[in-house]
Amino acid sequence: MKFLGNVLAVIVGLFVFSILGVLLMLGLIGMLAATGNKEVTVSENTVLHLNLNGRTLVERTSENDLDLSMFGSPFGQELNAGLINLKRAIAEAKTNDNIKGIYLNTGLVMAGQASLLELREALVDFKTSGKFIVAYDEAYTEGGYFVASVADEIYLNPLGGIDFNGFSSEGIFFKGLFEKIGVKPEIFRVGEFKSAVEPFILEKNSPEARLQTQSFLDDMNSFALHSVSESRGIAYDSLKKINNLMLVRKPQDAVTYGLATDLLYFDQVLSKLKEKVGIDEDDDIKTINATDLTKAAKSKNITSSNRIAVIIAEGEIMGGKAEGVISSEKFAKEIRKARKDDNIKAIVLRVNSPGGSVVASEVIWREMAEAKKAKPLYVSMGEVAASGGYYISAPADTIVAQPNTITGSIGIFGMMFNAQELLNDKLGITTDVVKTGELSDFMNPTRPMTDVERSIIQNIIEDGYETFISRVSEGRGMSTEAVKEVASGRVWTGNQAKERGLVDVLGGLNTTIELAAARIGATDDYRVIYYPTVKSWFETLMEDLGENVQIKLLKSELGSNYTIYKQVEKLKSYEGIQVRMPQDIIIK
Repeated sequence: MKFLGNVLAVIVGLFVFSILGVLLMLGLIGMLAATGNKEVTVSENTVLHLNLNGRTLVERTSENDLDLSMFGSPFGQELNAGLINLKRAIAEAKTNDNIKGIYLNTGLVMAGQASLLELREALVDFKTSGKFIVAYDEAYTEGGYFVASVADEIYLNPLGGIDFNGFSSEGIFFKGLFEKIGVKPEIFRVGEFKSAVEPFILEKNSPEARLQTQSFLDDMNSFALHSVSESRGIAYDSLKKINNLMLVRKPQDAVTYGLATDLLYFDQVLSKLKEKVGIDEDDDIKTINATDLTKAAKSKNITSSNRIAVIIAEGEIMGGKAEGVISSEKFAKEIRKARKDDNIKAIVLRVNSPGGSVVASEVIWREMAEAKKAKPLYVSMGEVAASGGYYISAPADTIVAQPNTITGSIGIFGMMFNAQELLNDKLGITTDVVKTGELSDFMNPTRPMTDVERSIIQNIIEDGYETFISRVSEGRGMSTEAVKEVASGRVWTGNQAKERGLVDVLGGLNTTIELAAARIGATDDYRVIYYPTVKSWFETLMEDLGENVQIKLLKSELGSNYTIYKQVEKLKSYEGIQVRMPQDIIIK
């Protein structure tokens, strides 16, 4: 009995401790929230501190987000940084006399190349004020260094490193897995470059997939090298050699080849910052983060009657009202609302999507086409606006993309799975169908497809491809033949897409907004309103708590295999007819 009593006491103690821990955490966050609601002022000789290490760049976060980085990743929630929010803070820092410079930590930032470019461009613009930018990190990824290279001074920890060896993209292939478990993919596609289905039927890239991947990687790497070359004052040919041969192998190599200013420890970098703002070594340096600086900034043109709606479309394209994706019902409603609002003078759709459901894409396309009839319609492409992402962009009057945006992939595919061998031979499960018509069990996954079924699906796919081509042809003012020459599912960079008529202007979201403002005759007098409304960090935390904890546990258990797990999970959304780009292109 004593043993059972001790066990019960331990269980009760753990339960009480857990409850108290949660209450303590919520209380601490509540105190931070109360503090966050207070008015923020910027003191003299303040430095804007942009610490993006471990953060993922997303298009936008809540204006009232708290800096919870002190908790690491609370409750398994990812730490995001909003690109729009960061750019607003940098613009405010440029004109605020109390901000003397920027201290930059971007070594381990997580984002695509086009998002990093927009952040970098904001920092380049900041430098025209004559204020300093100092960057420091213990380690830099290729993308992190791309942003940091704009700094006046770049410092690296004496035992740190810079990953500067070019881009690579590695695909994951599941053919062998399907063969082992007895599942046979049934593939339908149009276009030799529509390689989204290749991971399920091949063991490596097809020649066409390798060709297009090599092409856009080379273009993106060349663009990055030209940008770094200009910022660091290193001849392009020399920098290309450094990059190609990975000559920066030790910390000192970074200094020797001009990628870093010096090797310093954190306290030494702080001393450099104190010198720049003109304070004594014993004084504390005043810093402010992007969220607080944005709160301190006074909103400009808040009462202007010239309103531009910027609709942020980020994620996969799916039907319904799902959150965290571009859901057709939700986004069609947002576009329709902006079209019917007489106070909205122009619409900008910001697209960051690899595509998804063809039906959902068509639903959004329809609302875009209707909006174009009512008022100026612009598209700003982010990291990726390919396949379905391009489908919904096609009606725009003007399409703007970054030189390193991934776009195109104008193609369509369908994929079903035949699980007969898995069920019959592996699991010992059999099925027996009774039907009234020849096709009553159309596309039954428990048996191979018939020739009639394959013919029906292939015809649907081909009709869908022709529809996609016609949408692009109509929107871009190109002949169907001209569109087909650049279609077939091929992926392009923004640079390449502009050369082929798929993009009109190279630039970021700010460029797009400025074009829209000029179109409505409001170059200096307009107000930007962002849609959809962003949920606060607390709302998101509460909604996603269970899911995020589960994800964190999976990451902990699977380690590097978590990427493979995610790809397998995505197989569920790949079934059916899709306008989606090849896999998730992760550039390292």
